[in-house]
Amino acid sequence: MLIFHVVGARPNFMKVAPVMAALGEQGRVEQRLVHTGQHYDANMSEIFIRQLGLPEPDVNLEVGSGSHAVQTAEIMMRLEEMLLLQRPDWVLVYGDVNSTAAASLVCAKLLIPVAHVEAGLRSFDRTMPEEINRLVTDQLASLLFTPSSDGNENLLREGIPPSKVHLVGNVMIDTLVRLLPKAEERWDALRKELGLASYGLVTLHRPSNVDEPAKFRPILTALEDIGQHLPLVFPLHPRTRQRMAAHGIAPASAHLHLVEPLGYLDFLALQHHARLVITDSGGVQEESTFLGVPCLTVRENTERPITMTLGTNTLVGEDMALLRREAGHILAGQGKKGADIPLWDGQAGRRIADVLAPR
Repeated sequence: MLIFHVVGARPNFMKVAPVMAALGEQGRVEQRLVHTGQHYDANMSEIFIRQLGLPEPDVNLEVGSGSHAVQTAEIMMRLEEMLLLQRPDWVLVYGDVNSTAAASLVCAKLLIPVAHVEAGLRSFDRTMPEEINRLVTDQLASLLFTPSSDGNENLLREGIPPSKVHLVGNVMIDTLVRLLPKAEERWDALRKELGLASYGLVTLHRPSNVDEPAKFRPILTALEDIGQHLPLVFPLHPRTRQRMAAHGIAPASAHLHLVEPLGYLDFLALQHHARLVITDSGGVQEESTFLGVPCLTVRENTERPITMTLGTNTLVGEDMALLRREAGHILAGQGKKGADIPLWDGQAGRRIADVLAPR
């Protein structure tokens, strides 16, 4: 059996690693890792590949940046040529990035079966490009691997046959469980480098938050205010840094520490020891929940509602007064504690392998 794994952005690497490892243990499976190059910054891909113990990609399509349409079209054209030559038995796609939807469209036209890892998540907000990618991919996939029961419910409501859907748990948590001990080994050096005894962690990259100065400046002002009570470490996504430079936006507070993008292990260590996390990332909501760190999400909705119902996550939307107030509650010891989420146990990759290539 020949399986292609198509990845393109940093979150995909955390998801593909446990699946490749589990399939490698099954035997009788030949695997190819295809990197579309959607994230082309070394700190956004190469470091992650190395730290996660992934093999070097067999192919890098090197599509680079561009509009959603241009990027998706480039991936489709370059991937189609490769698939026509090799015709794998399965193509696995991950998450909700442009690479995911593009690969699913190509495979559907070529009649190559697709399996979607992290299927069924919905924000119910079609202004989000990721939501379109989720909807398209799940309609085209032959197998859908969901991280939580709400994913199964969404797919059933959309008319997906239950026989295609498998609740397997969260593959990102597999990677977290495996590498948290290694991340902890880096903590002492990282803490000394930061020089902070206590801090919060910030990640922001979504266009709705960082592209328009009228949206971004109030967020930064709120972060500066929170920083007066708790220093905040803010690793800058390349998109965020570009927007700050383009619009001449710079924090005025010394309590907001801007740093370069971090490798997976350093970021995980920082997240584990943070008093709170402020983010607009889906994956960070999940990781914070597993780690028991209170999380405030600067979005109006989330495709991961289980992080709110069972986890440590709270949505604050565009309400910066609410962001300040919720941060104050956390600092007063009133943050969400969270609970164990079913099947977030480090074995999701093995469950996927058992479906694709049973022993």
